[in-house]
Amino acid sequence: MRERCPWSLGVSDEYQAYHDEEWGLPVMGDPTHFEFLILESAQAGLSWRTVLQKREGYRKAFAGFDPLRVAGFGDREVEALVSDPGIIRNRQKIAAAVNNASRFLEVRAEFGSFARYIWGFVDGGPVVNHWREQHELPATSPLSDRLSADLKARGFKFVGSTTIYSHLQACGLINDHLVSCFRHRECRQAFKGLPWN
Repeated sequence: MRERCPWSLGVSDEYQAYHDEEWGLPVMGDPTHFEFLILESAQAGLSWRTVLQKREGYRKAFAGFDPLRVAGFGDREVEALVSDPGIIRNRQKIAAAVNNASRFLEVRAEFGSFARYIWGFVDGGPVVNHWREQHELPATSPLSDRLSADLKARGFKFVGSTTIYSHLQACGLINDHLVSCFRHRECRQAFKGLPWN
């Protein structure tokens, strides 16, 4: 039987599939980074299970996580989203997602891609931690502090260090699977180098 990170067990099949197939896998594409920026920001103060259950609602509400389309949302679209039961109906988080779409496009224009920008914070390869117990995992790190501060300086909203640490974990810039978890090695082996190196 495969060993897994304890947090993934006994919640739901969907939750375990997220752990087994996505969490910690190095992400090189901008669409997935934008999706997780929206979802991680929506999570602030809530459980990841709550957000994951509404993931498809978010995909539909936020134009398939297309930053160009989301950046064009105006008051009418925001009001519709505030009434949408398929997502977390928090006006500030919704407004932040629209704002962040514009900031995301600005970063992409400056660096060529958001992925190139964010991977620049880890010096060309993921941070591979070697935790043995779940309680060892931090909620923030100096890395997430630096990235959070830079994103805030660029005008992003709802990107505190805890949110950004979660993003780094989810998108594989930090491998926080326990060493006993079968995904620790798989995610480490999945990194083939940055495509622009």
